[in-house]
Amino acid sequence: MASVTRNAVARVKAQASIRAGADHWVIQRFTSVALVPLTLWFILSAVSLSGASYEEARAWLAGPFNATAMLLLILSLFWHTQLGVQVIIEDYVHHEFTKFVSLMALKFAVIALGLACAVATLKIALGS
Repeated sequence: MASVTRNAVARVKAQASIRAGADHWVIQRFTSVALVPLTLWFILSAVSLSGASYEEARAWLAGPFNATAMLLLILSLFWHTQLGVQVIIEDYVHHEFTKFVSLMALKFAVIALGLACAVATLKIALGS
């Protein structure tokens, strides 16, 4: 009876870890799919704005569609980056403390840089 209970617990734990990995995989694929049109939009916009003055670029970014697309690009890009680098750290860093510190530093850096980009975008778009 005890072995049946241990086997059931092992199956539940295995399913929990599989689902966590599946969620990670799905989110990474979702962000990569979102990045395709957003990156194309950004490249085409950057090319069309080449040679434009700051005021023209600010007016372009002040448009609701462009500001929203830029914020979505920032969110998707940093989230996708965090997921990818997290997998690399989890796979190749074997010392648990170093892995923990690396993952915490990664999350802090991604949040700080993503927030800085979002604030800069909003500051330019709102004209302050």
